[in-house]
Amino acid sequence: MQPSEYPAKQAEIKWHHWQAAAPEWAAELRAVEGFEAELLRVWEGSDFVAQYCLKQPELLMRLQRSGELVRSYSDGDLERLLAERLTGVADEPALHRELRRFRNEQMVRIIWRDLSQAAPLAETLEDLSALADACVSQALSRLYAWAVEKQGVPRSATGEQQYLVVLGMGKLGARELNLSSDIDLIFAYPEPGGTDAGRPLSNEQFFIRLCQQLVKALNSQTADGFVFRVDARLRPFGDAGPLAFSFDAMETYYQSHAREWERYAMIKARVVAGDAAAGREVMAMLQPFIYRRYLDFGAIESIRDMKRLISRELKRKGMADNVKLGPGGIREIEFIGQAFQLIRGGREPELQIRPILPVLQVLGEKQQLSVEEVAELSEAYRFLRLVENRIQAWKDRQTHLLPESEAGRLRIARSMGFADWASFFALLELHRLRVQAHFDNVFALSEEVVAESPLQALWEQELEDEQAVALLEQSGYAAGEAVLARLEAFREGHACRRLGQRGRHRLKELMPVLLEAVALSPVPDVTLERILKILESIARRTAYLALLVENPTALTQLVKLAGISPWIAQQVARHPLLLDEMLDPRRLYTPLKREGLEAELETALAAVDADDLEQQMERMRQFTQSNMLRVAAADLTGGIPLMVVSDYLTEIAETVTRKVLEQAWDCLVAKYGRPSNVVGEGKGFAVIGYGKLGGIELGYGSDLDMVFLHGNDNPNRMTDGGRPIANDLFYARMGQRMIHMYTTRTPAGTLYEVDMRLRPNGNSGMLVSSLEAFEEYQKNAAWTWEHQALLRARAVAGDTAVIARFQRIRREVLGRERDPERLREDVREMREKMRAALDKSKDGHFDIKQGAGGIADIEFMVQYGVLRWAHKYPDLLDWTDNIRLLDALARHRLFTGEVAEQLAGNYRALRAAYHRKALSELPGLVSGDELLQERAQVRALWQRLMLSGSQK
Repeated sequence: MQPSEYPAKQAEIKWHHWQAAAPEWAAELRAVEGFEAELLRVWEGSDFVAQYCLKQPELLMRLQRSGELVRSYSDGDLERLLAERLTGVADEPALHRELRRFRNEQMVRIIWRDLSQAAPLAETLEDLSALADACVSQALSRLYAWAVEKQGVPRSATGEQQYLVVLGMGKLGARELNLSSDIDLIFAYPEPGGTDAGRPLSNEQFFIRLCQQLVKALNSQTADGFVFRVDARLRPFGDAGPLAFSFDAMETYYQSHAREWERYAMIKARVVAGDAAAGREVMAMLQPFIYRRYLDFGAIESIRDMKRLISRELKRKGMADNVKLGPGGIREIEFIGQAFQLIRGGREPELQIRPILPVLQVLGEKQQLSVEEVAELSEAYRFLRLVENRIQAWKDRQTHLLPESEAGRLRIARSMGFADWASFFALLELHRLRVQAHFDNVFALSEEVVAESPLQALWEQELEDEQAVALLEQSGYAAGEAVLARLEAFREGHACRRLGQRGRHRLKELMPVLLEAVALSPVPDVTLERILKILESIARRTAYLALLVENPTALTQLVKLAGISPWIAQQVARHPLLLDEMLDPRRLYTPLKREGLEAELETALAAVDADDLEQQMERMRQFTQSNMLRVAAADLTGGIPLMVVSDYLTEIAETVTRKVLEQAWDCLVAKYGRPSNVVGEGKGFAVIGYGKLGGIELGYGSDLDMVFLHGNDNPNRMTDGGRPIANDLFYARMGQRMIHMYTTRTPAGTLYEVDMRLRPNGNSGMLVSSLEAFEEYQKNAAWTWEHQALLRARAVAGDTAVIARFQRIRREVLGRERDPERLREDVREMREKMRAALDKSKDGHFDIKQGAGGIADIEFMVQYGVLRWAHKYPDLLDWTDNIRLLDALARHRLFTGEVAEQLAGNYRALRAAYHRKALSELPGLVSGDELLQERAQVRALWQRLMLSGSQK
């Protein structure tokens, strides 16, 4: 390379030419400290800036004097400056001229600040996007006004004036535009109709002509250059479709005709010009198309196919050094982020954002990507975008190819802050290798996994029956012939026969890998049967098949948990959304406590419209099921002890109950106003948990035993809204709405079954009782068994003042002195009635809960002890769960240490057995020769405490 070819030398030559053309201004600029060195650095990196400044010497002087080379623009500055520039423009030629001159001058400013490092990358991208927004918006404003003057106002069938909406796609939509990017636009208008002129045009004709004028104003090349190259091919039907669509036509297209890659394109869509209100309407219409409510792992295959096509094209054209589309390039980073957005964005609104760097940050926070992955991808993105800008800054041309000449390579290296090409290229290659590794990890080709599986030929029926049976048994299955018959029945079953081409392809990918994974489980034959039932329930929803194909971790966890628990397998079959929980073992085996549950539920409901009760109920059911699954997973694998399992399950129910109460309250208040003059300054309402909910002992299939209380003691009080009703009626309707929210069946099933029979007077009593009526009933009308139930009662949600009064009533009622013998007789009589009605022990099987020596016997002994001595030892009423009640009875020596210890130990053992039966979807029965020691001890203690009356 000759010395005169060095980029720096070329910049010096151009600087001398400029000084010769404007000697007075040159002297002024040379006097500015550091300006000349900065100019040479910028002109070395951008021949476009140098040539434009030579062509318009006064521009350089104006930019320097105004401080615009060192000052950042604020939001709206470019729009305002362009509007001022276009004041007085009266026709299209003048509009074209001023748009181009404004654009070129701003490009000089933006490139200068980029190359001089006065502006960080984020500011450069924002300025370029704001420049495009301003040009589109201001050009449209004038062209629309002129079109209306000539052709009349476009109106809907009802006479409403119609305006154009311009959607910016790609980097413009994300406000990430690069230095010489084209802009992808889609045009839409709200409704069909026509103009109100003497010779009317249809709205379609009007807006198509307007769009053609707008594209020409931006895209056409004149003596002043162009504004932005416009690409409108992302519109419905591409080049074959009209340039502008009505909203209804767009909705029909995206519901019925759009292809998968168009969802990817729409992620970054943003209204950049036109009617803002109509723009919000069209974006809301597009939202369900972009972000599916379910987890859509089919998106991975679509994006991977796009990447394959790009790679094939690049290889054909020999463009491996394309920093945008080549291996490890910008597009791969975008693909990674947007794949997660398409898959999860419908259920995780935090991912419904456009710029890629914030997307990566959210993925890191959600642990979908590791901290290292986010850091490396973000760093690579910033570096590659700077390289892209420096490539394009040279000639203001849309290229992403690294220069081939020695001079061009040196120029790029120096503009990036490197002394030579080798050192620059080494870092570039490091970034690209990292990006490619992360991309390959996310988009691992499942076909390679399938090809490795020896069971592929079996699933594709390429083996004789004898060979297939032998292969299954060699793989680990116990009864190969039965397994083969079951696979054949599955293949010929209703679910598989109704699969489309995509579904059959997915199943072909999945089955060999699945059969291999199941073969390695402890009980392959049983596990396979459970998982085939899951597949039968999800087969027609290919997104779930895609999830298992694309995520070996999810498949592994499903096989593991289905092999351990038929309950989990049945839950997943009923509610396939639970497969999402299999994706991250860290999350799957780490149940959330109260604070985490509340935060997750708030997030799940945040994206749901406040008036959409059905979707609110659906989200609460999904929340409850997924969190129960996490508890079960941790429970079955020994991650949490039995007694803590109930704590977790109870906190899930309490979290949901607080939200159900809150939503029911908000709905009723919106209709009728707030109840007036009630106990408490809040809602005047509380939910009291009884039974297992009150005792913090919920199991996986437990109902919620509840009583609703309100603080309105005056039947004449009314709500304070525009449609007032009596306070009592308000609370009754609130209770009804809460039960509706619990028990209504949605696609995700019911939330909880609810049992309200423990309220005063049972099923014949008021659904919601006043505190006054509750107190009167408990003190003067309740049976002993109802006080036994009250021992387990605990406030789980509601107004603190109502809760405080309930707690006082409970203590007063349960703390009364009782006749020990009469109490013992009442408790024993109730237990005998319950056993007669509920004990299912027979035919050599023992009912763990209701049988003689079972769980209920222990609970009744504890309740007897507390009711007998609570008047003397009030702290016996502090807790509602059996273990802590036994501890309290032992602490006061009311049950000797041996009695309390035996009861507690036997209670844990019986609860564990009952719990395992629930997880296995089996009745709470064991064979007659199981738990013999525990049952004998409980019967003996019942004899001592409840028949002979001895506590010692």
